[in-house]
Amino acid sequence: MHFMYCLVFSVLLTKIGQAEEFCAANSKDDCEARNESLDKYSKESNRRYEKYLNAIRNAENQTASGDEFSHRGCACYKNVIKHDLKVFKKTGISEESITLAKSRGTFYQIINGRLYREKDCMFPSRCAGIEHFILSIIWDLPDMELVINTRDYPQSSKHFGEPLPVFSFSKTPDYFDITYPAWSFWEGGPAISLYPRGLGRWDLHRISLDRASEKKPWHDKQDKAFFRGSRTSSERDNLVLLSRRQPDLVDARYTKNQAWKSEADTLHMPPAQETPLESHCDFKYLFNFRGVAASFRHKHLFLCRSLVFHVGEEWTEFYYTAMKPWHHYIPVPTDASQETLQELILFAKENDDIAHKIADQGRNFVWNHLRMEDVTCFWKSLLKRYVKLLTYKPVLDKRLIEIEQK
Repeated sequence: MHFMYCLVFSVLLTKIGQAEEFCAANSKDDCEARNESLDKYSKESNRRYEKYLNAIRNAENQTASGDEFSHRGCACYKNVIKHDLKVFKKTGISEESITLAKSRGTFYQIINGRLYREKDCMFPSRCAGIEHFILSIIWDLPDMELVINTRDYPQSSKHFGEPLPVFSFSKTPDYFDITYPAWSFWEGGPAISLYPRGLGRWDLHRISLDRASEKKPWHDKQDKAFFRGSRTSSERDNLVLLSRRQPDLVDARYTKNQAWKSEADTLHMPPAQETPLESHCDFKYLFNFRGVAASFRHKHLFLCRSLVFHVGEEWTEFYYTAMKPWHHYIPVPTDASQETLQELILFAKENDDIAHKIADQGRNFVWNHLRMEDVTCFWKSLLKRYVKLLTYKPVLDKRLIEIEQK
């Protein structure tokens, strides 16, 4: 009996390239049937993911090759500063508006190259994280007054009253707040058992996460989605529930937070152990959800060289708008169902080369454009443009205390 071997080429996705399939059959008819089946699968796969592939093509077209790396320093964030200060450009920032803003944050003065602050700070470690960066550039700053919000939530709503010159680390389009780099780039981030003094020292996390990512290159990572965090929002529930249904696809569990009282707070399951940031690098797909405001873990996830699924677009930090959906990360709707989440993860799994490319692009952007010097550069650019809007010359308030470099 003679066996005939037929070679079948199936084009699964034009973006990935050609995949070879070998067909061993007892007859030509069997082989042709196999070929027809593969063609049908290819067409169905293309149709199923067409919207995602189109979104990626559009993102590539809008982001010229190498363009994101043509900016030096923090220039890629200049539009954020321009946008946030625009509302104050026409009338300027008066002493009266600063007085009105004082109840919304911590009051600071910069006078003759020295930094002064009201005695009480609601969150001392957060103030220290902010002061670290201001003090590093104090010699190059003119006299000014400013109100810096150290709460999680922004303070100057577009729906109530006039714009107030309040600096906040995160906001939505519903707020006038002026965005500044979060204190947690230095210290004062969320305190959990793994980081009892609070998440901070971005410079050190960059190094440790880069090493962890090198130990787990793309093809050695677990081929599943991963999430660990407390239940600060029900937006996270569907991913956790999907994980319980399909543990081979997703590993997502809730951990305790300070408000935890019972398993009802972890969606009726025992809380999971907290996971070091470096251990996230073991997985190909990492989910980022907002917390009370923007998520402090966001920037860390990219350095794992994993594909980040970023949920929601409402809450932003100063660098978010410079990162492009479908080019640096996979955007996920806030109200994504379990079916949508499953489809997005399967899309990444079935398009491994595309997923790997986006993961690398996201990592490279954060690595090259979110260095400590870029954070300092943003602070300097922001404050130099802000001070030009003041309509008065500040005079030292002798009730304030001087803040010195530690």
